[in-house]
Amino acid sequence: MAAVEFISVARHYPGSDRPAVDALDLQVADGEFLVLVGPSGCGKSTTLRMVAGLEPVDSGQILIGGKDATNLAPKDRDIAMVFQNYALYPHMSVADNMAFSLKISGVPKGERHRRIHEAARLLDLEPYLERKPKALSGGQRQRVAMGRAVVREPQVFLMDEPLSNLDAKLRVSTRTQIASLRRRLGVTTIYVTHDQVEAMTMGDRVAVFAGGRLCQVGSPQELYEKPANVFVAGFIGSPAMNLIPAPLHQGNAQIGEALIPLPRASVQAALEAGSTSVTVGFRPETVKIAGDGEGFSATVDLVEILGSDAYLYATMILPESDRSSGTLQDTAVIARISPRNAPRKTEKIRLRVNAEEIHAFSRETGQRLPT
Repeated sequence: MAAVEFISVARHYPGSDRPAVDALDLQVADGEFLVLVGPSGCGKSTTLRMVAGLEPVDSGQILIGGKDATNLAPKDRDIAMVFQNYALYPHMSVADNMAFSLKISGVPKGERHRRIHEAARLLDLEPYLERKPKALSGGQRQRVAMGRAVVREPQVFLMDEPLSNLDAKLRVSTRTQIASLRRRLGVTTIYVTHDQVEAMTMGDRVAVFAGGRLCQVGSPQELYEKPANVFVAGFIGSPAMNLIPAPLHQGNAQIGEALIPLPRASVQAALEAGSTSVTVGFRPETVKIAGDGEGFSATVDLVEILGSDAYLYATMILPESDRSSGTLQDTAVIARISPRNAPRKTEKIRLRVNAEEIHAFSRETGQRLPT
């Protein structure tokens, strides 16, 4: 096992107007499961490939186990990588696929046999060792790809969207297996995905990327409860956080007709930056259906019934003064509600949000305001 450290790491592809990865500083602790998450093109896979030695580093350093691995050949880094497309040899059996890298490395036959059968036991692959990949399901092939990495007993596992080719049900069961396997092996793991639900359920910590830059890194709960900026707030959580531009009125944020008190530090920071409004954020589960005279008005657009839960999609009804001035536009709001007695489409309702569960962000920078 080994820690991995990125020190001002950058990668700039020729012809691109911005770096694919820009000045990345990040530490992955020994034995940690770190998930890199973000939309397509955000730099997460490039980051993983730089650790593997499959992409050059234009500036900065990558340390593996405290040693500078920036310019080492991939074979000298003591890492194992699991790819999205399995990359299995179709003419070889499962056992031979798993043994291939060991055979090339000159590992004795008895040791190869031990490692293969131990990995097969961990991954429930013992009945399939003599089968060819074409005789396996997608989930079984992915486990073989993982087994091929496990038998190498590396310092670091690298996983590049290993579940993206699986169907939804199989993804859930396989991600549980990966997380369980990693805990049993205790190997440092860097895992790339675009699926934020996958990231939140698997990682010890999650690093959120956007536009080649690291936006925030922390535990799943930290990212959910204290997003550092508007991007993280909107990306983490399903459904996404409600993000609404809100004018400031004497220390309050105006949401529809409702005035929500904000922390003094948030208001002061916005005013000092010359802004008369903020972006407020609140999670769907914090929105409640209110009685007359409470909260703000909204029109129901859709209600999704999901068994024990329901999601209400509504459009906030703005006060006439804001509508006529054109300063604000109708805004969509998502609320998690009980499916029992859910309102109907086009129905006018009132919604309220607890002031203590409001997040405030700068309209200019998108960064979280102090509280």
